[in-house]
Amino acid sequence: MSGELSPIDKAKFVAAKRSVDYVEDGMRVGLGTGSTAAWMVRCLGELVREDGLKIKGVPTSTRTAELAREVGIEVISLDEAKWLDLTIDGADEFDGDLSLIKGGGGALLQEKIVATASDQMIVIADIGKEVETLGAFPLPVELIPFGWQTTQALIEETLISMDVLGRNSTLRMNGPRPFITDEGNYILDLHLNRIGEPRQLAMVLNQMPGVVENGLFIDICDSVIVGFGDGRVEVRDINAGTVEESRLDFLEDDNLFSDLSE
Repeated sequence: MSGELSPIDKAKFVAAKRSVDYVEDGMRVGLGTGSTAAWMVRCLGELVREDGLKIKGVPTSTRTAELAREVGIEVISLDEAKWLDLTIDGADEFDGDLSLIKGGGGALLQEKIVATASDQMIVIADIGKEVETLGAFPLPVELIPFGWQTTQALIEETLISMDVLGRNSTLRMNGPRPFITDEGNYILDLHLNRIGEPRQLAMVLNQMPGVVENGLFIDICDSVIVGFGDGRVEVRDINAGTVEESRLDFLEDDNLFSDLSE
């Protein structure tokens, strides 16, 4: 129940709830992955079931696809959609330029493909995800499994000349085995602490053989909706240069809370 939610979960919920105001009948919508995006998918599902909203959703992971179908959203592939009106997704970090680190949930490749195939990308996040400089959250880099240790060594050597504070990296694990993405790849988490030039780093990483994609989202996000634990919401539009504030009240018995678990 909502009364049992932590302030962080309440902040995630109000950001997600506000974001679905941007979804209109007939839209093709990219559906993000992660705990905050799960709130958004459930909010959209409620609009589909109760208000008759008609949309087509393009999920960014198999688990988002499963949740979307469960709540009644029509799911199609990106190839079927070809282009999207809007993508709503979470972020692990965002800065004042709305540059992002994403990939904590392991879906960064599909998330970036979907976001860049959209007219608009909206990020939903709790206030704790805002940082002055990116890098406290480990930067995910998706690698092909073949020769991954060689790729790791190349990345760590290249980081010597980059504007970062740390150069250690770890292979993401799923129990005793490497974590496998939906595309069958590995993820290397870079512990950089601070990224001084994210645009440059993103370009350098993606030029390396063996690297599929990195979790830096630069010049992709148009707006961020920031949720606070007391129900306040800020909408920051990077293109218009505006910040809108509001407050969202929700019922303690809201049925969205009855079966959503982290």
